[in-house]
Amino acid sequence: MSTLTSYDPITREAIGTVAITTPEQIPALVASSRKAQKNWGALSLTQRQQLVTQAYQHLESVQDQLAILISQEMGKDYQRATYEAGGTIQSGAYFAQEIAEALSTEKVDRSTELQYRPLGVVAVISPWNYPLAMANNLIMPALMAGNSVVLKPSEETPLVAELFVNTLNEILPENVLQLAQGDKQTGQALVSSDINMVAFTGSMATGKHIMASAAPGLKRLVMELGGNDPMIVMASANIDAAVQFAVGSSFENAGQMCTSTERIYVDARIADEFERKVVALAGRYQVGPWDQANVNIGPIVNQKQHENIVAQLKDATQKGAQLLLGRDEYALPFIQPTVITGMTPDMLLEQVETFAPVIAISHFKSINEAITRANDSPYGLGAVVFGGQGANSVAEQLEAGMVAVNQGVGGGNAPWVGAKQSGFGFHGTASGHRQFAQVRVISK
Repeated sequence: MSTLTSYDPITREAIGTVAITTPEQIPALVASSRKAQKNWGALSLTQRQQLVTQAYQHLESVQDQLAILISQEMGKDYQRATYEAGGTIQSGAYFAQEIAEALSTEKVDRSTELQYRPLGVVAVISPWNYPLAMANNLIMPALMAGNSVVLKPSEETPLVAELFVNTLNEILPENVLQLAQGDKQTGQALVSSDINMVAFTGSMATGKHIMASAAPGLKRLVMELGGNDPMIVMASANIDAAVQFAVGSSFENAGQMCTSTERIYVDARIADEFERKVVALAGRYQVGPWDQANVNIGPIVNQKQHENIVAQLKDATQKGAQLLLGRDEYALPFIQPTVITGMTPDMLLEQVETFAPVIAISHFKSINEAITRANDSPYGLGAVVFGGQGANSVAEQLEAGMVAVNQGVGGGNAPWVGAKQSGFGFHGTASGHRQFAQVRVISK
């Protein structure tokens, strides 16, 4: 039996192993999932809600273990890992209720109603940066809609997924929720198998491969494909508020977040003050292992990602960017808080997602220049504007699925939406939950 070993990103010591699901095992796994779906889908929405709620309540028994595994496997500081585990578990009952309401049968008129029926088997492919929360955001609506689910987690965080699924399965019916552990070969086999839908969070490149593989079977897709989120700071902005957001957003989870601020365009008239304050605040962040006190930036998840970050920084300095804080060369596994200015359109920092605690800044003289550069990207997940009068007008011109003025994106009870090549479909809220179901019109 082949196994997948999970390693601590700091020490590179083995944390644990899981059995790999080989491509040859996928058809049988999906067949058992399809068989289990028949009975699961036949339950009433209320019955499924009750079982899912009980399963999430049962997760409380392993909440601390989940938080520790999140920290151990991907390096997230323990406080944030605790928030992720606790938030996922505590929102379970509310989330199940919200989805149940969204999927309830609707009366169109006296003789016609809309029903939300199961699709069948849903493959959920989840990322490593929020290994519990992001998997949960896709698993929960899929299950509540009456589908069975096969979860293929990132090979960077297999132990979190194993504990999560095994604990839920102590309550859920057999084979309604299953695991497929492994690398991209396992994922490719799962997407190509006899499933009905793929719900994916990950890179744009992988998303394109999934679309191609899903096309022959016309499988349903919901995909979030990363971002390269811009921030525009107008001359009329509250500079202190803008600085606070810029640093916090860029450094959250060591910058390994899909809606991290990746590119900052600041009005040249306030750029010196903005940069001075950014450097002062960024320099207060502490880098280190997840279990040390006061650490708020952990390691980069793996060597490949670390090398990508260093390559982007070197590319920028070689093309004329100036480092205000930090360096363009770091030893594994950390990237220290880095502030760089003079970003230009030909730099990798502007063109692609960095996924690191790096603040990349460029100055603009006209707001139209800032808007053009913010929109000059195949990505379109989030975008933020800080400013006074005129900020709303700027926000209306930004090409992103989620846009915010003087705050972060995705607030309130809004869905999680990507535009352009950052998204295909979306999840969250009633509209998003219904993408995991087949709409059926019944007239009688």
